[in-house]
Amino acid sequence: MSKRVAVIGAGASGLTAIKCCLDEGLVPVCFEKTDEIGGLWNFRENRDEQAGVFKSTIINTSKEMMCYSDFPIPKDYPNFMHNTYVQKYFELYAKQFNLTKYIQFQTKVEHVTQCEDFKKTAQWKVTITNLKTKTVSTEIFDGVMVCNGHHCDPHVAVFPGQDKFTGRILHTHEYIDHHGFEGKRIVVVGIGNSGGDAAVELSRHSEQVFLSTRRGAWVINRISDDGLPGDIINTTRFHNMVPISIVNSVAESELNSRFNHANYGVQPEHRFFSQHPTVNDDLPNRIMSGFLKIRSNIKRINKKSVEFDDGTFEDNIDVIILATGYTFSFPFIDESIVKVDKNQASLYKYVLPVGVTPSTLAVIGLAQPWGAIMPISEIQSRWVTRLISGAVKAPSQATMTKEISAKKELMAARYVTSQRHTIQVDWITYMDDIASEFGVKPNLYKIFLRNPAFALRCFFGPCYPYQYRLNGPGKWDGAKNAINTAMDRILYPTKSRVLKSKAKPGSFTKILKIVAVLAVVAAVFMKYF
Repeated sequence: MSKRVAVIGAGASGLTAIKCCLDEGLVPVCFEKTDEIGGLWNFRENRDEQAGVFKSTIINTSKEMMCYSDFPIPKDYPNFMHNTYVQKYFELYAKQFNLTKYIQFQTKVEHVTQCEDFKKTAQWKVTITNLKTKTVSTEIFDGVMVCNGHHCDPHVAVFPGQDKFTGRILHTHEYIDHHGFEGKRIVVVGIGNSGGDAAVELSRHSEQVFLSTRRGAWVINRISDDGLPGDIINTTRFHNMVPISIVNSVAESELNSRFNHANYGVQPEHRFFSQHPTVNDDLPNRIMSGFLKIRSNIKRINKKSVEFDDGTFEDNIDVIILATGYTFSFPFIDESIVKVDKNQASLYKYVLPVGVTPSTLAVIGLAQPWGAIMPISEIQSRWVTRLISGAVKAPSQATMTKEISAKKELMAARYVTSQRHTIQVDWITYMDDIASEFGVKPNLYKIFLRNPAFALRCFFGPCYPYQYRLNGPGKWDGAKNAINTAMDRILYPTKSRVLKSKAKPGSFTKILKIVAVLAVVAAVFMKYF
């Protein structure tokens, strides 16, 4: 009899978990408390406790870097998709692989616990509530994949005097769109992606927006050289080899050449790679137009005014919006299995709980990557389903514990102290780490022997998710073609006007840069592989 796996949540992580279970011959049973797939990306105005995007949200990662590794996003979809397109992609994915038949909608998971004979069977008891009938039941599963995401509970900052404020205070979790904020004077707290997006949108409709930040931030564009998506330019195996100190200097110089961060009041004291950057194409334009002003951290909130820690005041404030992030939690799992303390949990590779053997429970999608989460959730799911099926084994508990401690030390040394930087990962490094656990890390050395040009494309070009389908379990025959045709899909939606003359070639400066580094790369190429 095939093993049954409980999948908790039918969002970006849950959908690929279901598909990976099917690929491994497992039987998935997905529990989704809403009545639709999509999770965070399925926009709802009435979201209750459900995390959700703004009505205007556009994804920060381009389509070729965020797609599942064996299902390219349609070529006519925009490179940076509005949330409605992301939802459409999930629906296409679910339809292509017939995933919805395995989902029980409007079903809430109440409790997950080990069976009494867990050491022998590795099985779990999952207690659920059918939200339509209000009936409660318990089922036995051979594995559990927790896919409820890390935007679980809004982190609500509290400032002195906040209780005396006569205006409205809300978290970005409650923010839908600009309606109801027209003509208001608004303070947005936090310069992360949500704070930046809310501040920019509101600055087009309100009287004045003030964006309050403790540390400032490095602000990056979606679009890079030659009008291409920035993540396909920078997410390469070659870039991944360059020391962080050099990348910091180059990135900071390029960002300040676009707009001087100090002159705009957003200059942070930390280096580029010491905090997750803010992706926002319009922030400097709104600052320059005067509708958005940068302020320092809030010192005190009064009845109708806000005092900042640099001594400045803003009077007649109507609304304060807290873009202060989220904390993650697993209220349905006993703390003896997974304990979360200050946004930290003892999870090997942010997936497997330490102390649980055999490893038949896993957390999927609990990572904050410099890149897209969808391929990360997918490769985690590919690994975990092979663990549950018995095709591969997990490392020893000692190995897991040692790596978790080492990772915490590295995080503390590299990043500014923040609850946001407890699950941070570098995209290629992390993808390679997980891929190595079950034999799907791209073997560029072997590829180079057969096809040097293609191997160099994989090394110097974008590290598309398709690279993790080139070899090993789950190999996809279409992976090589998907890599070779990715640029066609990137350019297709931009060429909506037919030109008589051919497009001009890319920057010659970029070519010179590549030539200049080839000698250096040749010296380390064999060592890298």
